[in-house]
Amino acid sequence: DMPEVSLVAILDADKEGFLRSERSLIQTIGRAARNLEGKAILYADKITGSMEKAIGETERRREKQQLHNEALGIVPQALKKDVADILELGDMTKNKRKVVAPKIKLSEVAEEGASYSAMSPQQLEKAIQKLESKMYQHAKDLEFEQAAQVRDEIDNLRKQFIVNS
Repeated sequence: DMPEVSLVAILDADKEGFLRSERSLIQTIGRAARNLEGKAILYADKITGSMEKAIGETERRREKQQLHNEALGIVPQALKKDVADILELGDMTKNKRKVVAPKIKLSEVAEEGASYSAMSPQQLEKAIQKLESKMYQHAKDLEFEQAAQVRDEIDNLRKQFIVNS
């Protein structure tokens, strides 16, 4: 969390794609929402469906949070930490335990005992499609580290596809 981010600007917000999807916009807008005076500016020529949904979801969450705060008598306050303290949290060399993203085992995405070099182009194509759906599911579930690992495995398969073709 970086509460000192008070302004987020999204350029070309109306360009549909992976980084301008509803979920990505919500995450990016949420960066500024963690600051009491936070603002998110979306630069666009038109409002896309993703933008409309992201703005609607942000408003819904804000309303829900305000009702919760009112019900419990909570008054939002700024985080009282130095920026250096916040940045230190992300410095893994200073932490004693190291957080490592879980690795995806090849056995989870490939048939047992399968060797990519021994696969036909058709088998490689099927494996790539299977991995792509797994990657998109990870991204949908906000498991971006796992999605990136699967993406890298897809790249390896595509290279092998070229060799085997």
